Amino acid sequence: MVLGIIFRGNLPAFAWRDSGKPPAVGRPTLDRDLNLILLVLGSLVYLENIALDHVATEVVRDRSCPPIHGQFVQFGVSSLQKIKPVGLFIPGLTRGYGKCGVAVIRITGPKSSEAVTKIAGLKLPLQPRYASLRRLKDPESKEMLDKGLVIWFPGPRSFTGEDSCEFQIHGGTAIISAVLGALSKLEGFRPAEPGEFTKRAFHAGKLDLTEVEGLADLIHAETEAQRKQALLQSEGILSKLYNTWRETLIRVVAHVEAYIDFSEDENIEENVMDQVEIAVKDLMKNIENHLTDGRCGERLREGVRTVIVGEPNVGQRPAAIVTPIAGTTRDVVELNINIGGYPMVLADTAGLRSGVSDAVESEGIARAHKYAHSADLIILVLDATKYIAWTNQVQPSEFTEFVKNSVTDLNLDYISPKAYTLNSSMNIESNCESTKKCLIIVNKSDLVQETMNLKNIPQQYSNVVPLSCKTEDGFPALLTHLEEHLAQLCGNPSRENPCLTQARHRHHLTDCLSSLESYFKHSQTDGDIVLAAHQLRKALRHLGKITGHVNTEQILDVIFKEFCIGK
Repeated sequence: MVLGIIFRGNLPAFAWRDSGKPPAVGRPTLDRDLNLILLVLGSLVYLENIALDHVATEVVRDRSCPPIHGQFVQFGVSSLQKIKPVGLFIPGLTRGYGKCGVAVIRITGPKSSEAVTKIAGLKLPLQPRYASLRRLKDPESKEMLDKGLVIWFPGPRSFTGEDSCEFQIHGGTAIISAVLGALSKLEGFRPAEPGEFTKRAFHAGKLDLTEVEGLADLIHAETEAQRKQALLQSEGILSKLYNTWRETLIRVVAHVEAYIDFSEDENIEENVMDQVEIAVKDLMKNIENHLTDGRCGERLREGVRTVIVGEPNVGQRPAAIVTPIAGTTRDVVELNINIGGYPMVLADTAGLRSGVSDAVESEGIARAHKYAHSADLIILVLDATKYIAWTNQVQPSEFTEFVKNSVTDLNLDYISPKAYTLNSSMNIESNCESTKKCLIIVNKSDLVQETMNLKNIPQQYSNVVPLSCKTEDGFPALLTHLEEHLAQLCGNPSRENPCLTQARHRHHLTDCLSSLESYFKHSQTDGDIVLAAHQLRKALRHLGKITGHVNTEQILDVIFKEFCIGK
């Protein structure tokens, strides 16, 4: 048997404690989507080895479980009939195993009905998806443990595809321990492995790997754009796309296999290989278009890496020690923020200057350059007072030349000149790594008397924002510019144009594309149709690995169905 527990916030299911009236009995309030969201927390450890301590800490600190999405913790029990009972050790809940409004204990496996009959006292046959208010009792001593809701989910119409049940009990530590202790007395019950519920659902065909990853992303979504993308993926938008490609490739492989094995003995159409060539070329084009998305989906999932660079003391953040002394900031300080619904990983770096003799400051400058090289967006901060001083000395005093000199002095050769060209359009050029998106901030505008010189800049340069960090003048314009840049970098996830969200997907799609290219090499250049077919099978395996479906029987099914070979 598999048993799991989910801590939840104060929900209406237990309103009867205050009103003195039991809740209306009917369909449970937990629908399938919410069950998936709750249960996927266990799969995070299985899939990504993500710790749940931060969730547990919130529970302990608040001393209650506010009904906020994401503050759910799960552990589980898998119950296999021949496995002896083991200790109910709960990995990952050492600190979160505390007081909550409601705790949901979930059991799955062929002997789940025993928990309902022996603990909750319900009689067979059990009514599916019906919430019953029951007294939960110890199976040996018959002592009452708690009163809660019991719901029965017969397979295959359950999250795991197996017979499952839920106990929705009060979330006190002693109550949870007592109910778990009672369950441990039933033969064949054991704690679930991390992610075992989701793993069983996967093996039962309830969801594939991309949907599991989408649910995990949905749990961790911190911005509105992340939520939208994760929800689309959890609903199977990527699965549908990849499965469509996979079905096309299955037919292609079946045609080639049939041509190799039966072309001399059976009536195989002569143009079958021409049809294969057309299908493979179309598939390659679709995969190439999918891969050349500028990493929008991955940026949205992980956060847009943004770095602040500039001379010392042009505008530091107080997240680290800052003083008027140049060179105080030595390390890269990161902060996760939400700008207009888009995630940003903002990094403040050491001030850049040449001729530094201090080894520690030199290392800080080197790290700043390294971080900027890998960043998605660069924020270059310049000093407004230096710009005004420069205009009084240099004629003609074009702002472009001032920025160009600053970029050269700071060794920022990775910033494209497009960033400070008049009315430049900094659209993403996914095939040009040297073109970094850049936003230029002219800080300390409050110290400049000739303010008209700065106010005219935004009209002439689309990527320049005058700003005063001291008075906060210019912040609304800065946020608007940042949101525009982030929207362009992250794209707009939609059903019509789903984005890649995982490096794993990109890896397998790249390998699939490589195998398809090798197919043409062997079939057209070498004339070896057997090796060409092998490359098609490799491409099919790579596509199958994305969703977790790799099955050679489907190829045979297509061969016999479409070609009617044999009796």
